[in-house]
Amino acid sequence: TPELLVSKKGAEVASYPLAGSARRYGDPAADRRSAAVLEGSEKDRREHQAVVDAVFDALSPYCVELSAPDGTTLRPTASMWHLGTRIVGRLKDAETPVAELAGALHPTPAVCGLPRERAAGVIGQLEGYDRGFYAGAVGWADEMGDGEWYVSIRSARLAGRRATLYAGAGIVAGSDPEGETDETSA
Repeated sequence: TPELLVSKKGAEVASYPLAGSARRYGDPAADRRSAAVLEGSEKDRREHQAVVDAVFDALSPYCVELSAPDGTTLRPTASMWHLGTRIVGRLKDAETPVAELAGALHPTPAVCGLPRERAAGVIGQLEGYDRGFYAGAVGWADEMGDGEWYVSIRSARLAGRRATLYAGAGIVAGSDPEGETDETSA
């Protein structure tokens, strides 16, 4: 997964939320159009900003400095374009373990919605299955409390000859069911 939930090394902390996505294309002109549409999409920018705001809200109490020095930019992967914002900061207490920071950030609005507790309850009722590791966090921590955690989205679970694929879309005001289905299938 390309979405960094949180990394911590000493007093340095970072997060790189990705929200708002569009399909990549093999044809360069179509690929540029897809990126431009995403970059100019008011709906995708609102979706992304909700996640960025949640990251700032969760990390601010832990930090003496917190910023997004590059603003929101396009982040390409092999199959998708994403809106991404690199967030960096300096912790008040370098002893704060990365697991505590991951717990404060997880689940992000991109995988759970807002307000978090209410959205989690509604998702649990509507989906009707245990997400397991989907939309969770995967990563590592060392004995110093440093580490990196990523959001496990657009993932798969392999069991013998069976594969269960997981993907989702952020639903906000202005979401179009056909567009969200296309994003999820991409």
